Amino acid sequence: MKEEKKWKRVTQEFAPVCDEDCKVLILGTAPSRKSREVGFYYGHPQNRFWKMLAAVTGEEVPQTIEEKKALLLRNHIALHDVIHSCDIIGSSDSSIRNVEPADLERILAVTGKVPILCNGGAAYKLYKRYQEKRLGIEAMQMPSTSPANAAWKLEMLVEEWSKALLPCIGKSNLT
Repeated sequence: MKEEKKWKRVTQEFAPVCDEDCKVLILGTAPSRKSREVGFYYGHPQNRFWKMLAAVTGEEVPQTIEEKKALLLRNHIALHDVIHSCDIIGSSDSSIRNVEPADLERILAVTGKVPILCNGGAAYKLYKRYQEKRLGIEAMQMPSTSPANAAWKLEMLVEEWSKALLPCIGKSNLT
């Protein structure tokens, strides 16, 4: 547990998931410790991102990295993080400092100008601070799928994310 209290420089090592058919970009803050261990976005088993996304899109919950990428691209969803690198304690978004923003222009060069949804308040605040003015795209703050956001049950997350995501990807509400 003592290591959990130490600052660590974290760099985003996952490539963005996107192609020219993507109609929306979802942004997290920076990869959690567990995501860095497994080598892909939202790698902590308690994070509800993949369960939420599967429910919103009417698909099975993906298990492998390839299944996760396929789910995103099949549904025209790009995925990355707001931060390229930062100092952080453990996986605590509230501890983030010394931010180097991600190069989101390279994603938008592929997708074109698309709506941006931020997964949680920290991602939203960091986007507004480091990205919004440069990109000229206002983002929408979505409720975090993190287990730390325990007040939001999975059903509530699915409902709220559906309202924002389904119009972007051209699907009707499946619930």
